[in-house]
Amino acid sequence: SNFYFGLKVNIGKKLDIDYTKLAAAISGKRAFIRMYYYNAPLDQQMDPDRYRKQQKFFEKLRNTPNFMLVLVRLQKRIVDGKVVYAIKGDDIHLATDMIVLASKNAYDTAILVSGDGDFVPAVKAVQEMGKRVENYYFKSGHSWHLRQTCDLSVLMDKKFIQNCI
Repeated sequence: SNFYFGLKVNIGKKLDIDYTKLAAAISGKRAFIRMYYYNAPLDQQMDPDRYRKQQKFFEKLRNTPNFMLVLVRLQKRIVDGKVVYAIKGDDIHLATDMIVLASKNAYDTAILVSGDGDFVPAVKAVQEMGKRVENYYFKSGHSWHLRQTCDLSVLMDKKFIQNCI
């Protein structure tokens, strides 16, 4: 969902991203193994139409080669009398997968598409195992500390994203 909102804020419009093209743009000439996408299903009762659209999107992702959709939970909260939802578990699942897969020697380079500085400890753990970590991020909502910790950081601007449609 961070990628979706990053697109919305930084690119300014809803785009139909081709995740195979995104993987190719990010991996370059290196062998691409697998892409993981972390998200939570929306509350069907709250907005059936958005839920249906999201399920269609999830099905598209499930049918994308070498793609792993990891669903976590959506936590409902009441804040100032309003219902708000928060995705819970996506960050810890991503960090755990990065570390476990590195320990199994499943990859040489992890490519983290995020601007969240909370991933710095996981990045350092993976680097201590001799792996590289690259960070792809949007201009708005990125962590300077994460960019400094990763072996390479690449800005995903409009030109970059246009090649992934």
